[in-house]
Amino acid sequence: MTSTQRVCFRLRVRPELLDEYKTRHAAVWPEMLREIEASGRRNYSLFLADDGELIGYFETDDAEASERYLAQSEVAARWEADMARFFVALDGRADQASERLTEVFNLDELLAAIPDGR
Repeated sequence: MTSTQRVCFRLRVRPELLDEYKTRHAAVWPEMLREIEASGRRNYSLFLADDGELIGYFETDDAEASERYLAQSEVAARWEADMARFFVALDGRADQASERLTEVFNLDELLAAIPDGR
């Protein structure tokens, strides 16, 4: 049985481009949405703070395989090139250069670890 991997990452959007960034993500190219799905990512969300901090989260069965798939995708390469100007201090494609965050708490896993006697 494959366990779900939860991935959380952080980027910074240029404050002067926040409104345009939101507009672009309200109408992501259908072919890009299909590529994300084909990469094995699900339950994918982006959260944007007023100061430009962007937190992303998704679940997958294999994060490395998902990254490899998108790294080879022509659609993802075009999307990332088109979106590059939105990010502050980014060295490379956003989908490959974002800062990964370490999970330190998961309610479901901790509840499952409690002996039945509680």
